[in-house]
Amino acid sequence: MSVIHDKKVKLFALSSNLPLAEKIAESAKIPLSSAEVFKFADGEITVNINESVRGHDVFIIQSTSAPANEHVMELLIMADAIKRASAKSLTVIMPYYGYSRQDRKSKSRQPITAKLIADLIEVSGIDRVISIDLHAAQIQGFFNIPIDNFPASSLLAETFINTYDTSNVVVVSPDHGGVTRARMVANVLGAPLAIIDKRRPKPNVAEIQNIIGDVKGMKAIMIDDMIDTARTLCAGAQALIDAGATEVYAMATHPVFSGDAINLIENSVLKEVLVTDTIQVDLSHSTKIKQISIGKLLGRSIIHIAEDLPISQLFDRLAHRVRSDND
Repeated sequence: MSVIHDKKVKLFALSSNLPLAEKIAESAKIPLSSAEVFKFADGEITVNINESVRGHDVFIIQSTSAPANEHVMELLIMADAIKRASAKSLTVIMPYYGYSRQDRKSKSRQPITAKLIADLIEVSGIDRVISIDLHAAQIQGFFNIPIDNFPASSLLAETFINTYDTSNVVVVSPDHGGVTRARMVANVLGAPLAIIDKRRPKPNVAEIQNIIGDVKGMKAIMIDDMIDTARTLCAGAQALIDAGATEVYAMATHPVFSGDAINLIENSVLKEVLVTDTIQVDLSHSTKIKQISIGKLLGRSIIHIAEDLPISQLFDRLAHRVRSDND
């Protein structure tokens, strides 16, 4: 237990991303409390909390990444246990919000699963959610409790600035929906913006139609919130090279990396891919993918919540520092 501004605070980590949880705990200077997750022979999940949480402000760290269904149930069951144990408040740090791509009906008789997950989170007794780069900003409107959605773009841009020459760079949005995110990075880097025009005939399949903007003779940086199968990313990178780009880099917050994604990236024209650690993934055999940690910022967010300070200051200051360093 830690005491911050006379508040008793406890921090728990479930099974989705223990390495990130340890970084968050180190940054916040709050030790991880003891809890165990058990799976019965029939696949049902239960938890055991090994210390009292009565009267505490409790934080749970859990990304709802693959296996998404198990991680969602772990979170809901843990939340129920903590609220029944008389915790004062419960905040979930969910760096990656699973099911976020199911945020609307694109065809008749389809679910809006991102809203269903929000409803389940509220019913379980969770009081607040902190997430990084929701796939769709409108997901915030699915909640009737506070939800903070913070961008990782400044952290990724800072890493790129500190690693590479940022002259003669063009920032590329992989589709029209990602223009706002790409423009933020372009403003930080003082670079022009280009857009890949594509269509999706079905999930996880994209067809490149055109490139809007000039990329000839420039280093292109593709910006996205996540990389799933990497097929779209690699096809976009090849299209940029074909259009005259000299090198292609990519930056994304969430390394979903389904199926053969890592091998596709390794064998593509991409020079390097920067991702954060919102999702735990084994990159030991990758030569092109570099992972940076969001743990320090999330750890500071816990302190700001405990001290009743604005969390947005942390990300605003980072963005301002990156811009200043690049001027």
